[in-house]
Amino acid sequence: MKIDFNKDKGLVPVIIQDSRTLQVLMLGYMNEEAFEKTKAEGIVTFFSRSKNRLWTKGEESGNFLTVKSINIDCDQDTILIKAVPKNVVCHTGSFSCFGEKNAKGFLYELEEKISQRIDTKAEGSYTYSLYQRGINKMAQKVGEEAVELVIEAKDNNEELFKNEAADLLYHFLILLKAKGFSVEEIEEVLKSRTQ
Repeated sequence: MKIDFNKDKGLVPVIIQDSRTLQVLMLGYMNEEAFEKTKAEGIVTFFSRSKNRLWTKGEESGNFLTVKSINIDCDQDTILIKAVPKNVVCHTGSFSCFGEKNAKGFLYELEEKISQRIDTKAEGSYTYSLYQRGINKMAQKVGEEAVELVIEAKDNNEELFKNEAADLLYHFLILLKAKGFSVEEIEEVLKSRTQ
């Protein structure tokens, strides 16, 4: 990656996109040192024009941007980084610096809610109570829901079919959490199969 840092006093603009949704999160600037640090650490570091120093996004808030990919534009003077945001990106508390809400989609939100219920040991939560029963029970529930979906697929009741599909997906997300995997990791497997 050859970047022309000479066009604008050693700085190039950097566009940050959510690697999952491609939502634009923010714009910053990098000098060569910030770029090298970002590549080496896998966490986005900018050159702050107001502080006149390197600034790792999240160094104070903990809301880091984990690098997934780095691309350079055709003129070699703009960087596009696809990253995973740890939390909100903007210092105002907004998800993106453009005031937009998180566009990652409901499936990721549901995955986070399931994870939160398990991590906080939410008493009275069906999700947590199933998780407490162990991997065998979670796997059994996924199997039961899959069989119920197959049965509904043979009939013509669209509502029952959709409800069983939702039940299967929900229980699958619980099982993924229990096994220590994420939806994003499963997406990567699927993407690799389309190559």
